[in-house]
Amino acid sequence: MKGHIHSIESFGTVDGPGVRFVVFFQGCPMRCLYCHNPDTWAIGTGTEYSVNELLELFEKNRSFYRSGGITATGGEPMLQIDFLIELFTAAKKKNIHTCLDTCGITFNPNNSIYLEKLDKLLAVTDLVMLDIKHIRLKEHIELTKQPNTNILEFAKYLDTNKVNVWIRHVIVPNYTDDETGLKELGHFIASLSNVKALDVLPYHGMGAVKYQQLGIKYPLEGVEDLPKENAVKAKQIILDAIKEARTNASSIS
Repeated sequence: MKGHIHSIESFGTVDGPGVRFVVFFQGCPMRCLYCHNPDTWAIGTGTEYSVNELLELFEKNRSFYRSGGITATGGEPMLQIDFLIELFTAAKKKNIHTCLDTCGITFNPNNSIYLEKLDKLLAVTDLVMLDIKHIRLKEHIELTKQPNTNILEFAKYLDTNKVNVWIRHVIVPNYTDDETGLKELGHFIASLSNVKALDVLPYHGMGAVKYQQLGIKYPLEGVEDLPKENAVKAKQIILDAIKEARTNASSIS
């Protein structure tokens, strides 16, 4: 089996715990307004790699990954779920930590064949980094051109299956920075028991140059980078909402 791979980063430090071998999968159904990698959107393109070829590259620098492992990101890696299962299965046989960085958009709770494949994948996945773009449906569609219904259901499915999760949320000025939405996100996270970390990241427009290279208009042209302290404040709002929701739930029970 061959996977369609956009690129590979040998020493990733922000894509899971430790130093990581990061595989960027080609193809994504989302069209996030702030996407840094529009060159990963097209499906069926990219460089073809076998699992053995990827693991051979990993082994060349294995000593650097002692506290890390392999991260599959994109694009959306679960678009190539069969290849992803093969990659993570082979990695676990070599005692390699596996991390899946996903937006969860492919989750289909009504497809038994898909769920069977997903369960195989989760069985060999140590950590899921789940991007929640926006907690509300209307705003999520405006931001990504896709609904978030199945994404939130995917988060619940991971919780049911006791898969460790890191939540990621990007603060985009005038899109994801309203206090009400941040509190709603916190209340949702509070309903999950498997969340091990929360990353709240500030928007930046560094990906705009790729749009120019591809001849695509950058959707957020003119939007200034968010100061880091604003992301810190947003994270605190989410954390306070998590605490509030869990306190209320405990008092009721």
